Amino acid sequence: MESGKATSIFNGVVYASGDERLIAIHTIDLPTLRMDHPLVVGLSRDEAVLLAPLRKNTALQSLLLAALALACALGLWLVQKRRRELTLERQLVKEKIDNLAFFDQLTGLPNRTLLLDRLQQSIAASKRSGKYGALLFVDLDNFKTLNDTLGHDIGDLLLTQVAQRLLPCVRERDTVARLGGDEFVIVLAEMAVAGNDVATQIGKISEKIRAALSQPYLLGEVPYYSTASIGTTAFLGDTVGNDQLMKQADLAMYKAKEAGRNAWRFFDPYMEHALKAQAALEDELRRAIAEGQLVLHYQAQIVGELRVTGAEVLVRWQHPERGVIMPGEFISLAERTGLILPLGHWVLESACRQLAQWASQPALSSLTLAVNVSAHQFRQADFVDQVLAVLADTGANPKRLKLELTESMLVHNVQEIIEKMSALKVKGVGFSLDDFGTGYSSLSYLKRLPLDQLKIDQSFVRDILVDTNDAAIAKLVIVLAESMGLMVIAEGVEIESQRHLLAHMGCHAYQGYLFSRPVALEAFEALV
Repeated sequence: MESGKATSIFNGVVYASGDERLIAIHTIDLPTLRMDHPLVVGLSRDEAVLLAPLRKNTALQSLLLAALALACALGLWLVQKRRRELTLERQLVKEKIDNLAFFDQLTGLPNRTLLLDRLQQSIAASKRSGKYGALLFVDLDNFKTLNDTLGHDIGDLLLTQVAQRLLPCVRERDTVARLGGDEFVIVLAEMAVAGNDVATQIGKISEKIRAALSQPYLLGEVPYYSTASIGTTAFLGDTVGNDQLMKQADLAMYKAKEAGRNAWRFFDPYMEHALKAQAALEDELRRAIAEGQLVLHYQAQIVGELRVTGAEVLVRWQHPERGVIMPGEFISLAERTGLILPLGHWVLESACRQLAQWASQPALSSLTLAVNVSAHQFRQADFVDQVLAVLADTGANPKRLKLELTESMLVHNVQEIIEKMSALKVKGVGFSLDDFGTGYSSLSYLKRLPLDQLKIDQSFVRDILVDTNDAAIAKLVIVLAESMGLMVIAEGVEIESQRHLLAHMGCHAYQGYLFSRPVALEAFEALV
């Protein structure tokens, strides 16, 4: 059979393919293809006629076109092992697609998709065999710092070395996967039958991983040290699904970070209960801020024995079902979730509004209010503008407002802190340094801060009568304040003998249960 149009190879050429044969034939000649031709005998028409236009820009295309043109010019049949080439090429393409779909391209480890499939297989195997399986969540500590300081290329190099260290820590039947970023997950398949035994096995493997990942890495010319936090959870059968197991291991990993990092922790159901309780409390706190469930209490600040000069405002949560909730139960949550910003703004605004109301009452107009400011609030770029706006909106006298900062806030960005304090100081706002002596502040920059007052922390006042070290620290704070021209106030004064000793040391301003607990507005005003 000859194809008169076969030389038009660049337009519409198709192939009739036998086992290892290739026939050049133009599409308009397909109807005349004889199925009894020796080259196609034994094949169906679908097998004999392969409508496969050549792909562009490939070396194979150029080769086939050249061979086809030569064969047609000579009037010869073109014979190629086309089917085998197609099969091999398709296999390579499939392997490439599978690799992209199921493996991490940086480390070569299974990705999330393959991980979840392997985890499901392990769960099914556990159900059949009655043996435990385990899931380990591995997160590198301070990886972001490495990326930010040395660059993402160095970060990628660390990730590849971590992957290489993880593989020898487990068995061949286990799965080590990269979840993404600096997170790795390990599936330990078919371990022990007894719960105690599997806990021991998981512990040994977790410690082996922790130790391996804490060894120095060579990232360039100098060694780099990194650690990991590991969370583990065990499963038996299919009582817990993929998603829940991942959450459990992830939660345990965060507990390892809270314990100081470079550690591993087992999942405990209590962790989940605590997390759910925290999530519920967060939702309730959001509603409390929006619905006005927060109230201010006032703890009197005294000079001498009885003269009330002002108060520290302390927030209370008037929960509709649980009653009064103390700040110790929700302030740390507010800090972690960012709710401290609207909460702190409400406290500041409420205190300033109260100062404005007192301004028209002669007996109360000279009182000051001390408001605690969180680190999150103070770090806001527009913090100064926020305070000045509240003062302007409420009409409060800035000289009656005192902002209390904690010593821990003064460790970083000292110059920025000084600038913000100075901007408010010139407007009349005062500053008190709370918890002084409990942190790591340096006297070299303490003298640069535009402070008005130092507060002796209650932890020193509590045992001042029996602990000579506490007494010495209290005395030191008093002397330091006097030398810097600052006022000093002691908090946590509960008995007269404490007040008497502090007065003997030179401290004459106090705050504590000896004079008044934090009370509602009406009760505080009655003290004045």
